[in-house]
Amino acid sequence: MEHEATIRLIIFLGLFSVLAAAETLAPRRARSQKRSQRWVTNWGITIANTVMLRLMAIALPLLAVGAAVDAQAQGWGLFNALMLPGWIEVIAAILILDFVIWAQHLITHKVPLLWRLHRVHHADVDMDVTTAIRFHPVEIAFSMILKIGVVYLLGPAAIAVILFEIMLNGTAMFNHANIRLPLWLDAILRRVLVTPDMHRVHHSVHRDEHDSNYGFALSIWDQLFGTYIAQPRGGHDEMTVGLEWQDDRPARLGWSLSLPFARK
Repeated sequence: MEHEATIRLIIFLGLFSVLAAAETLAPRRARSQKRSQRWVTNWGITIANTVMLRLMAIALPLLAVGAAVDAQAQGWGLFNALMLPGWIEVIAAILILDFVIWAQHLITHKVPLLWRLHRVHHADVDMDVTTAIRFHPVEIAFSMILKIGVVYLLGPAAIAVILFEIMLNGTAMFNHANIRLPLWLDAILRRVLVTPDMHRVHHSVHRDEHDSNYGFALSIWDQLFGTYIAQPRGGHDEMTVGLEWQDDRPARLGWSLSLPFARK
């Protein structure tokens, strides 16, 4: 769709700026590392991810949104067969895509090869808005291929895929942000959405805790499938974020990109 990438970029940068400012004004936890080096590394990984997607677009000209346009033109996919009202199709597509991302996230914790990629994300020793963009380029490529396949199976309207991508990026930045929400507000929001306190449990060094709360946007899947943990056992102020064996090296770009290929 025309200007789709520009609109998504503007929304992304706007939300990032708001959340980064909120972290500065009302942080939830004290930082263990300076933001400057971590942010250079995490943004460096994001630039590598952008390059990866551009290269994928050469080999696979139709990424997620393009796949939706193509599926609709060809009449492929579930929704093109059902011919549902537009608003129902958009809601159903967003719910299904969010469930797929939840399931993918769970699988990356269970399959050793995928976990080697995903632990780049978990290696961040502080959680803030930039942790949401810290994913290894190979994992990003895997996720995009999965989304393309699901989009062709579903055949949703392109607007549904665009809205889902905006929601996924926005909620991921929100629930990784180091912001302090009033407890009453957190309790209300987490009935539907993943909150920062809820997702922080997932970044605990304890295996049972980081094998929980897999949601990026909606919290309903963890509650439905029994993978929900309300609070970390050590409390949010005292819990340790990251991986058990790590040190300060996750703040280095080269180390982070090479982590999947390291022995540990």
